[in-house]
Amino acid sequence: MDDQPPPPALSKLLPGKFSPRRFSPAQLIALTFGAAILVGTLLLWLPVSLEAGQRITLLQALFMATSAVCVTGLAVVNPGTTFSGFGEGVLLLLIQFGGLGLVTVGTMTALLLRRRVGVRSRLNAAQQVNTPFLGDAPRLVRTVVLSALLIELVGAALLAPDFIAREGLGQGLYYALFHSVSAFNNAGFSLYATGLTGLVGDPLINVFIPLLIILGGTGFLVQVNVLEWLQDRRNKLTTNTRISLTMMAFLLLTAPLLFGAMEWNNPATLGGLPLGEKLMAAWFQGVTPRTAGFNTLDYSQMTFAALFYTMLLMLIGGNSGSTAGGIKTNTIFVMALSAVALILGRKNAVVFGRQLGTDTILRAMSVGLLSLILLALGILLLLVFNKPDGAGGLLFIQLVFEAVSAFATVGLSMNATPLLNPAQDIIIIALMFLGRIGPLTLAVAFMQRELPPPVRYPETNDVLIG
Repeated sequence: MDDQPPPPALSKLLPGKFSPRRFSPAQLIALTFGAAILVGTLLLWLPVSLEAGQRITLLQALFMATSAVCVTGLAVVNPGTTFSGFGEGVLLLLIQFGGLGLVTVGTMTALLLRRRVGVRSRLNAAQQVNTPFLGDAPRLVRTVVLSALLIELVGAALLAPDFIAREGLGQGLYYALFHSVSAFNNAGFSLYATGLTGLVGDPLINVFIPLLIILGGTGFLVQVNVLEWLQDRRNKLTTNTRISLTMMAFLLLTAPLLFGAMEWNNPATLGGLPLGEKLMAAWFQGVTPRTAGFNTLDYSQMTFAALFYTMLLMLIGGNSGSTAGGIKTNTIFVMALSAVALILGRKNAVVFGRQLGTDTILRAMSVGLLSLILLALGILLLLVFNKPDGAGGLLFIQLVFEAVSAFATVGLSMNATPLLNPAQDIIIIALMFLGRIGPLTLAVAFMQRELPPPVRYPETNDVLIG
């Protein structure tokens, strides 16, 4: 047995153009997410994944699998009543894989098996966890996965007393684990038919679910950097960490206050609640739009001002390199800082004693512009395929809210998701996928490599802007 030759590498078994080595990291991420969605679709469509008497279409299975892998949370069927224990387990695994990233999980498996992680694997892992340092990728991946699992288990333990009191011991532990994983990965899936809207006054839900959401949306590199800084102050906080923490602090302080001010006297949301529940609900709804998807209030009953502000929060999203979606706080910060520098007549954008590089600014502007273009196109297509008024058509605000939620991989809805027609379902699926892998990743993934131009043309500044 020891003399048998090792099995051939996968790249040698596949035709040349399908060899994994021919794919860039960005392409591999897009393809692995797509493959996970297809596998998840088939598994969720199986009769074993459904409760007795339940049936779903292939399109509904595709929608649910995409929403899980892209950690969105939009649902065309109720997960708690539609899927069996096996189906809910599949959904949970898809959420976990989608949150941590398939390439990250694959590299972690190789590390656990003590296999050599080559340059290509290091490059893929670096792309997944957003680190430019190839040598740090294996260590970061190990830290990311183990810390994520630990946080989810601790979160489940903290939520367990609440769910056990409501569902019993076995079911309560399962519900606690499911909601902990869903919250940390910013997925927003709940096993309750009405989500968490019936738990608006529950202290444990209003404390630990947002805490898990915040930890998941912080960003793995930020967490590692902060831990290293706490252990040894000689380790400096990176500029990325400082920007991420600044944006997080600003949004966590202002979002609940602004949301509470907008909805304070709305009798359908905060207006009908006691003071303590008002404060908890304002806090919860201030945190969750940044790609979590959970809600304790009915968004279909909110004012237009609160809905618009929620859409802004959804577009901003969480930090780069996290389980969250959206354009990302770091990107928004760079775009805003660059605009301020231009307005003030400064040639360079400086933050925390560091000058932002031209490549960083161009990447931020590209991500922002591509995101807005794709979102606008998605909204337009949803409107094109919308049914007329009186024939089951949805309102303009419902479709815009649904599109923003899907592209930002948030999962909040004005109760419109089950009312979408098949064409609109496909558009939302596309928005979730594009929003999860990122506009810039998608552009790089399918862009042909170009040789440098043989001639360098003179620079021009005579194009009028604005």
